[in-house]
Amino acid sequence: MNNVIELVDLLEDKLTRLLLKQEQLEKENRQLKQSEEILISRVSQQSLFIKGLEDQYQSLKVANAIVGNKEDKHLTKIKINTLIREIDKCIIQLSE
Repeated sequence: MNNVIELVDLLEDKLTRLLLKQEQLEKENRQLKQSEEILISRVSQQSLFIKGLEDQYQSLKVANAIVGNKEDKHLTKIKINTLIREIDKCIIQLSE
């Protein structure tokens, strides 16, 4: 009988430790989910910021091409010619 009581006590002790460990893990899980949400929000904001900077950069490149840099001017002419060809193709397709 004594042996059974010891086993029950041991089982209760292990169960108590497991429950405490579960609570700790659940708390850690909540904290990690909260951190994840914050990080996802930051990444989203930074992506928008980067997109804005890329748009600004492209605008500045076009402005510089208009102002005078030969290399950028050449690239702008190529882009304009490409756009004109695409527009011509569209006009041809519409007229058919």
